[in-house]
Amino acid sequence: MRVAVISDIHGNFHALEAALAAVEEEGPDAVWCLGDLVGYGPRPNECCARVAEIADVCLIGNHDLGVLGQISLDEFSHEAAASARWTQEVLEDKAREYLADLTPGAEIPEAGAELYHASPRDPIWEYVLDASSMAAALADTVQPVVMVGHSHVPLTATVEDRQLTAAHAPGGTEFDYSGRRVLLNPGSIGQPRDGDPHAAYILLDLAEQRASFRRVEYAVERTQQEIVDEGLPEPLAERLAHGL
Repeated sequence: MRVAVISDIHGNFHALEAALAAVEEEGPDAVWCLGDLVGYGPRPNECCARVAEIADVCLIGNHDLGVLGQISLDEFSHEAAASARWTQEVLEDKAREYLADLTPGAEIPEAGAELYHASPRDPIWEYVLDASSMAAALADTVQPVVMVGHSHVPLTATVEDRQLTAAHAPGGTEFDYSGRRVLLNPGSIGQPRDGDPHAAYILLDLAEQRASFRRVEYAVERTQQEIVDEGLPEPLAERLAHGL
């Protein structure tokens, strides 16, 4: 079984469409989305509709929950809260209903996978970026493959003989995890934060036990202009050019 895993789209429809065009060429058996379809970006309704169309499994993220009013925006940065309030005003009922039916975590036993927006011990908020959080994520799960999003940084982590090995996974990384449990983050479609502005996703071959990290160029300037046109905070546009 081959699965494309996407995450953290954040209302960036141009990035999503570019990534999905590349995914379609790969011909996976399924698409999994780890959440945060909205927030930050200018096209929340289109992103929700597109993910609803193509995703076999989709999670809800903290920005989605904030827009739905299910968690307080006091926990967000000023720019994130401003974009969430704007999204609340423009989000259509169909998109709202789609998001409201999602959960922040899911186990897929038939695929040997567990999915979380953030982490197993805190599916909404915890950033899995250091050795401690990576080790905890693997210790708190049972399936061979554990997928997390939220940090917008693509990474790999495995434990073998009680030794954790973890690394950033730039585009083009081919990671063979044969015989080991693995923690993977696909990075972000709509707002990468690892210094590479290209949209990120993973192609996961569950039979071969291999994760292929992909990056896709998209029209960054179009999303930037839409952010400005909608009156969203300009730093949200600026950061897209730098992948920060």
